[in-house]
Amino acid sequence: MKIVARDIPPRTVWALEQAGVHPLLARLFAARGVRAKDELDDGLARLLLPDTLRGTQAAAVLLADAIAQDKRLCIVADYDCDGATACAVGVRGLRLLGAKQVSYLVPDRVVDGYGLTPPIAERVADGGADMLITVDNGIASVEGVAAAKARGLQVLVTDHHLPGPELPVADVLVNPNQPGCEFESKSIAGVGVMFYVLLALRSELRRRGVFDVATQPKLDALLPLVALGTVADVVKLDANNRRLVAQGLRRIRAGAMPAGVAALFKAAGRTAAVATTFDFGFALGPRINAAGRLADMTLGIECLLTDDAGRAEELARMLDGINRERRDIEGGMRDQALLLAESLFAMNSNGGDGGDGIAAPPPAISVFDQGFHEGVVGIVASRIKDRFHRPTFVFAASGAPGKEHELKGSGRSIPGFHLRDALDLVAKRHPGVLLRFGGHAMAAGCTVAREHFETFEKGFAQVARELLAEAALTRQIETDGPIAREYMRIDLVDTLHKEVWGQGFAPPTFSEEVEVVSQRLVGEKHLSLKLRHQGQPIDAIWFSHTEPLPPKVKLAFRLDADEWQGVRRLRFLVEGAEF
Repeated sequence: MKIVARDIPPRTVWALEQAGVHPLLARLFAARGVRAKDELDDGLARLLLPDTLRGTQAAAVLLADAIAQDKRLCIVADYDCDGATACAVGVRGLRLLGAKQVSYLVPDRVVDGYGLTPPIAERVADGGADMLITVDNGIASVEGVAAAKARGLQVLVTDHHLPGPELPVADVLVNPNQPGCEFESKSIAGVGVMFYVLLALRSELRRRGVFDVATQPKLDALLPLVALGTVADVVKLDANNRRLVAQGLRRIRAGAMPAGVAALFKAAGRTAAVATTFDFGFALGPRINAAGRLADMTLGIECLLTDDAGRAEELARMLDGINRERRDIEGGMRDQALLLAESLFAMNSNGGDGGDGIAAPPPAISVFDQGFHEGVVGIVASRIKDRFHRPTFVFAASGAPGKEHELKGSGRSIPGFHLRDALDLVAKRHPGVLLRFGGHAMAAGCTVAREHFETFEKGFAQVARELLAEAALTRQIETDGPIAREYMRIDLVDTLHKEVWGQGFAPPTFSEEVEVVSQRLVGEKHLSLKLRHQGQPIDAIWFSHTEPLPPKVKLAFRLDADEWQGVRRLRFLVEGAEF
């Protein structure tokens, strides 16, 4: 592991300070590419305009006509948090804007698989819908869209994933990553795309005289859901996404949120009044995702749709219980997957990796075990990737009837390796091995026949070997360098937590050499530390780390507040160490 400091342009820091930005925040923002104070304006007026997102105007006309004709609309969602929030935003928003017949359908991860498949399209048609609307999926559903059109359905695809070589022939496509779209925020989440469609629809309804500015529904009530889905999907927090998240957080902190969001905060033991992006990513998001992984995402969507506080709390408790079960399953799978991955490293170091004779750890990891649960493979892949700093795929046997011969894999990547492009290359080199695949640069999924697993494993490793530079195989932690003693205050911890941090706009992480005064294990898997930092004592915790540290060590850490018996104290959350 190597700790590196971000470049902090001094002129930009000075300019931000002169504009009234706190000196510490000025330094942090400058290191993340912010050049002027107006870029920090998170007002709704600064959001990118809907008409710059290709397809939104056509979608608005399609939906406005459907509402005028009282057509039956059915949303087909994905089974993750982005899909669930996008579905809830779609249902709530369309009803606000006058649609009287809005339903939804979410595929079962095991039985149906991902996206709008022909059987899903048939179910929507059999249910009596006139229009099918996808959220957070559909851009790769060429056959599914064709099946829906063949049944006479109008089809609106809203998605944010990268398109394949062929686009579906839908009535309208809304996706910032489709060819010809000039929307600046290519990283907008699926829930954000649906929110933009609703903004365009409201504008179209104003044009038709259904509403005016004074009487139109306030769609900002949907922003807490948009913020939750955006952070939970780990999309890059560019300027537009940060504004969407900031607006959602503002409303949640003021108590203005759907009953289900409030109930999820309570179930997670978090306080909505001081909500942060960490709550979305590590508390609320996982509880919604757990439903799609182990049960039925309908539970998560219903939690986000209900306005009954009692019903919301009941559903949130159910989601919390499912999440606890998910953690138990994940723990066993993670341990087994680590053993499998470590055996790959041992084989390579002994030159026994299948004949390539390279005495080095493998450049990529692919593991499968018959006991793995397909709903948790993505989380385990992320844990393995973090442990070994290698692109990782974890596979489980499909539980779908008639698909027992298939393995479903979920992958996570490291900087410098585009996962979906790598899968595309494997597919071209080994025709027929990949039955299906899709995703992003850092996360992707694929399906292979069981007998082709070894071919995939070797092909994926070979692509990684060719495309990954040696330096990229060493994990690096980017930090903001040392922190001045004057900023070691609880109030500044709160100030930092209020800001919008996440993927592509990393939370503040500092690095310095410290003296380790004492260390001990807590809960058998966390390292509790007493340090001396700049001559002053400070407590620290390194979660999920058990290896002891030397007397002096360079640490990467975040500032945190630990509360004990009503007293809040500053502490470090250790992210890594360089020996």
